[in-house]
Amino acid sequence: MSRPGHVAAGPYAPPVPARALTAVSADGTRLHVEVHGPDDAPAVVLSHGWTCSTAFWAAQIRDLAADHRVVAYDQRGHGRTPASAACTTDALADDLEAVLAATLAPGEKAVIAGHSMGGMTILAAAARPGFREHAAAVLLCSTGSSRLVAESTVVPLRPGPLRTGLTRRILGSRAPLGPVTPVARRILRYGTMGPGAAPHMVEACARIVHGCPTRVRHAWSKVLDTLELDHNIGELRVPTAVVVGTADRLTPPVHARSLIAALPVCVGGTELTGVGHMTPVEAPEVVTARIRELVTGYGTRTTGSTDVTIKEGA
Repeated sequence: MSRPGHVAAGPYAPPVPARALTAVSADGTRLHVEVHGPDDAPAVVLSHGWTCSTAFWAAQIRDLAADHRVVAYDQRGHGRTPASAACTTDALADDLEAVLAATLAPGEKAVIAGHSMGGMTILAAAARPGFREHAAAVLLCSTGSSRLVAESTVVPLRPGPLRTGLTRRILGSRAPLGPVTPVARRILRYGTMGPGAAPHMVEACARIVHGCPTRVRHAWSKVLDTLELDHNIGELRVPTAVVVGTADRLTPPVHARSLIAALPVCVGGTELTGVGHMTPVEAPEVVTARIRELVTGYGTRTTGSTDVTIKEGA
């Protein structure tokens, strides 16, 4: 099990949960789950990305927990959830279904938000009965469904085999990240954040990412390298909003635009100028506002409802 990394003070310090519990996935993996806010409030479920943890959602949890029941969980191998030999998109979908079953009443609806690999988790689960039972609406932040390595602009070269090969080596590296140093912060900012990201944002992300074990980072990089979830987009039949930063090098806006074009019920696409891959940290107010809008518009939507308004832009 990893030792979760995070800052100890400031807006990105993780709030103390009202309660913590363990959700058991299909293969027996024990998932660390946190619940914040009032038990009788509208539910929001947060799924974090590669190399992150529940701490990544600190800003959203701090805001939303005032009047929402917020569920956040550590993906397998991340945070307080032990690693597993099963590193697949099916395992991610199993895990999300397990969290929904453990934290929501039968038939209870929630807005489900996923960042990066967390968004891919949602896509992987889109056709699952457990997901459809509980999903009222979805927010996809800085994510994609395929061609992640080929479309990445981390390596500043023209698209092609050379750039793809170099990107694959960088993202799939087995080298430990080591301590959070000034050089490490600069590298992290370049690869994952926009040029205007404030130092406290960079520090918060660095502490979380550097807390992810090397073997876990490497194992999941292989899954992302071969990701193919295009066929799942059409299965996501609930109102879905999409957020991406224009300076995102890991999942550039081309991915968000493809999702928006293919989603059955897209209710908004937002491109944040100058923001990188870490949208919930770099633009916390915008991401939180999108979640609140989905709760207000669709959080009590019943199965089979067709009362959906399509929103253009944001």
